[in-house]
Amino acid sequence: MQTAFSRRLVVKLCRRSTLLFLLFWFACWLLVNAFLFVHQQVFSEYCTDEKSRRILERLCADYRQGYLMGDICEDICVTQKVVYKNCLYYNRGKRVIEADWQGRTIILKSKWENFSNFEKFDLLDDMEMQEIPDADLLMFVALELKSLLGLELKNTTVPHLIAKQLADKNKHYSKAELDSMWALLQQEEYLFFRVLQDLSKHVLEIVGSCGHFYAVQYLTAGHAWHQNLFSLEDLIGSDSVDNSGQLIWQAINSVALSFLDMVRQFDNDFSYRLHLCDVKPENFGIQRDFTVVAIDVDMAFFEPKMQDILEQSCTTDEDCSFFDCFSKCNLRTNKCGAERENTNLQVICDKIFRRWFAPSLIGPRVSLPLQIKLQQAVQRCATPSKEENRNRKATQNSLLELYALLEAHQKELQQ
Repeated sequence: MQTAFSRRLVVKLCRRSTLLFLLFWFACWLLVNAFLFVHQQVFSEYCTDEKSRRILERLCADYRQGYLMGDICEDICVTQKVVYKNCLYYNRGKRVIEADWQGRTIILKSKWENFSNFEKFDLLDDMEMQEIPDADLLMFVALELKSLLGLELKNTTVPHLIAKQLADKNKHYSKAELDSMWALLQQEEYLFFRVLQDLSKHVLEIVGSCGHFYAVQYLTAGHAWHQNLFSLEDLIGSDSVDNSGQLIWQAINSVALSFLDMVRQFDNDFSYRLHLCDVKPENFGIQRDFTVVAIDVDMAFFEPKMQDILEQSCTTDEDCSFFDCFSKCNLRTNKCGAERENTNLQVICDKIFRRWFAPSLIGPRVSLPLQIKLQQAVQRCATPSKEENRNRKATQNSLLELYALLEAHQKELQQ
């Protein structure tokens, strides 16, 4: 009996040990795979100086071999007037590099890190480069504008997309020039900045390009954790900031007025309305004259593209939200409406102005009645009634009210 009992006990212990071993092995397998996944998704995408320098080395190797061209290639690859500083962002091939260009900080950007990642200009395979008519180039530009931004080519909208190349009518286009131009035209953000370059002061300035990389001006981005959302002390000079914060409040007021200017322009001044679907301080920078500049436009869309994005299948209104842009669900057709319900102004009031013009933050030198009016106007703007949503006249009235109150606010701050 004792022997049989011992055997059963041994068998039982063996089974339990085997089970524990299998569980331990499975846990180790999960841990190793989780580590590999995190390493692949995070660490392999980490922004390193070594990777960034290698990318620029490949860019220059392609330039020296005549595969690509650009107006700042010489300064990057030959004279070395463009000096690498650090990598700011790297994700899924997109590279954002900070550099110094003769004492001026610039940002080099590309959707993909290698020139070979971009499609080449197909027309080059069928005809001699110097025989490509300007009209054909414009047609290809128009197709890219339609595909990426949803825009139709209009003389008043995109006057300078390839104006530099077209200015010299006797110029023969090399394969490197056309391939480089084509690589740039495959990048939504480049197209966006180029389209609005001479039409708006609220988008980044393009200062040059080399192959698939384009250079834009450097502006410090805002941060949600910053007390004032933006580093306004750097603009006005920390030595000039008095104890009462009067100059800071004047700067905040100037930036707020510039936000309103941007909203008015994006709603009214282009061929199509421009929608901002990711409003946060990190996506904006401030010029020294307090002009607001959109520095990240991955979630900015002209009206035709916005309609395509919003119009999708749904069962509730929640299915019709796309970041800060949303429409309503038609329960009869189970389709989201193509027209956006909220507005740029509403989102900016909600995410920016409410932080600035809360009751506990407005400067003490502003009269109490004006403070209350401004707070109430921002609250109405951020949370409009259902009837005011998508009502262009209500939005315009709210915009004008905020303009008037902020201008009065500025006058009191300056007294």
